[in-house]
Amino acid sequence: MKPAQLLFEPAATVEDEEHFFNLESMDDPRQLLARSTELALAFRAAADRASEYQAIAAAQLADPKRFDRLTPAMIGERAGWTEDYARKMVEFGQSLLRDGGPSQS
Repeated sequence: MKPAQLLFEPAATVEDEEHFFNLESMDDPRQLLARSTELALAFRAAADRASEYQAIAAAQLADPKRFDRLTPAMIGERAGWTEDYARKMVEFGQSLLRDGGPSQS
């Protein structure tokens, strides 16, 4: 199953917390399940891809060749991570960079 395309909510609807991608207006539970599943998959795919870019940025910021290199503690502080998690993200980012970048899923 291919993830659903993420679309922005109209400004007026975003302010109303009861509206979420028009799911509340669907009467058919089959249609509701299908669309909400598509959205869940799309959000998971987007979160995974964003995490890969976070890791790449962390690896680039920690690169010893940079004159303005950041430590894992500094990277963690900027991203709201623990130092240990930042270190793991740097390693993950380094592996992504070696392998040619984030996945194209």
